[in-house]
Amino acid sequence: MDNDAKKTAIQMAYASSIGIAMVILIFGGLYFGVYLDKRFETGYIFTILLLLAGIIAGFRNIYVLIKKIPDEKPLIKYLKSEPHRKRPPAKEA
Repeated sequence: MDNDAKKTAIQMAYASSIGIAMVILIFGGLYFGVYLDKRFETGYIFTILLLLAGIIAGFRNIYVLIKKIPDEKPLIKYLKSEPHRKRPPAKEA
């Protein structure tokens, strides 16, 4: 496996883990909130609270995973560094 394919596979793994974690946290909070509301007969208090907690935890998890991805130097730093790009000369005013 070459280096580019390996980087692509790692990025796809990060993307899928972000999506799975987001879904599990949100629906887990919703399911557990509904369960607690039925058990204690409290209306929708636990459902709303745990759904909001799941949403917050999901977005926090996305933030943490994005921060964990190592920064790579950009492939093209400046347009001038592209050897194949031909630009017309600047027009004088």
